[in-house]
Amino acid sequence: MRHFGHVAPEVRKRLFHKEPVTFTADSPARLLSAALGATLYSPATRPRLADDVLKQGGRGVVSMVLCLEDSIDDADVTAGEENLVRQLTDLAARPGADVPLLFVRVRTPEQIPDLVRRLGGAVRLLSGFVLPKFTEERGMPFLEALSGAEAASGRRLFAMPVLESPELLYRESRVPTLEGIFRAVDKYRDRVLALRLGVTDFCSSYGLRRAPDMTAYDVQVVASVISDVVNMLGRADGTGFTVTGPVWEYFRVQERMFKPQLRQSPFLQVQAAELRQKLIEHAMDGLLREISLDHANGLLGKTCIHPSHVLPVHALSVVSHEEFSDAQDILRPERGGGGVLRSAYTNKMNEVKPHRAWAERTLLRAEAFGWRTRTSASWNCSPPDCPADHQDAMNDARD
Repeated sequence: MRHFGHVAPEVRKRLFHKEPVTFTADSPARLLSAALGATLYSPATRPRLADDVLKQGGRGVVSMVLCLEDSIDDADVTAGEENLVRQLTDLAARPGADVPLLFVRVRTPEQIPDLVRRLGGAVRLLSGFVLPKFTEERGMPFLEALSGAEAASGRRLFAMPVLESPELLYRESRVPTLEGIFRAVDKYRDRVLALRLGVTDFCSSYGLRRAPDMTAYDVQVVASVISDVVNMLGRADGTGFTVTGPVWEYFRVQERMFKPQLRQSPFLQVQAAELRQKLIEHAMDGLLREISLDHANGLLGKTCIHPSHVLPVHALSVVSHEEFSDAQDILRPERGGGGVLRSAYTNKMNEVKPHRAWAERTLLRAEAFGWRTRTSASWNCSPPDCPADHQDAMNDARD
C-alpha cells in the first residue's frame, strides 16, 4: 500500500516531487508509525465489515481500527466478536484483496489471545490491537496478553495504547501516571507502534464537548494533557514514541457562531472557491486548523470517525518542498559540526544542531507521505484531482 495510491498516476506525478514509498504490514515499525495517517474507526458489529474495509482501502485509508469497545453497546460485545471473526475470515479468503493496516480495539486482555485463536489463518490480516484506558496497572496485562498471542500465532502484532484515563487528566495524579505509562511501554518498546490520545474521554471527565469552531487546543484542560504527554512520552531523544492526534467529531455544521477559519485568498488563487465553501459546510475548516496544531505540537496521524476526514489528514501530512529543502540542507554530512545557514528559500535561519531532530522527523514523514513539487498547492480536492467518489465519503455516515 502507499499513501495516495488511489489517485491517478498522472495526478501524482504532477503533485509530487517524490511520491510516497510503498509499504506493507511487515515493513519496519519506524515507517509504519509515521505512515498510520488518518486511522479510521469502525464498529466491529457492521454487517458488511469486510466490504467496508475494502471500500475504504480503495479510497486511500491505510489504517483502520475495528472497535469492540466504546463504539458498540455492552450487550453487543459477543455478537461483535463473532462478526469480527466471520468478516475477517471472509476477507482473508478473497484473493488479491488490498487491505489496510487493521487493528482491533478490545475491552479486556483476555480478548486478545481468544480472538487470535478464533481467527486462525486470518490473523495474518491483523497488525495489532488498540488498548483502551491505558495506565501501567491496567496496561501491563494487555501487553503481556499481546506478547503471548504473538508467540502463539507467529504473527508480529503491535499495540496502540489509548491514553484517556482520568488519572492522566487530573493534575495531582498526572505525572505519576505518565511515569507508569512510560515504564510499561518502554518494556515493550518494540511492540508499541504509537500512543493514541482519547480526548473525548478527557472532556467527559468535566462534562465538556468542544464545538466545531474550536480545536482540542482551545480546551485548556485538554491542551495541558496533550502538552504533558508529548513532554514525557514524545521526546526526540530516542526515548519517545509516536503520539497521534485526537479525534475530530464533526462532519457537517448546521450553523456557526464564529467566522470560518479558512482564508479566501489561497483558494481564489487556484480557482477553488467552491471547495472552500464545501469545506466550511462540512466543518473541515476546524479540522484543518486542528491538524496544523497537531503537527505544531509534535503529533502525527489522527483518529478519525468519518471517511471524509481522511483526505485532509493525509494531504496536510505531505511535506512541502520548502520543508524538505530545509531538512535536507540541515542533514547534509558536511553540516555535522553544526552552524547556521540561510534557507534555500532565503526566508529563515536553519540552525543545524537545534533543528536536526525536526529535520529527521520531516524526512521520515516525507518517506511516508511524499513531498510536493515547488508549485503544487498543499492540497487541492477540486476536479480533476479529487477522486470521483470523494463526495460519497462525505455521505458515508448515513450508511
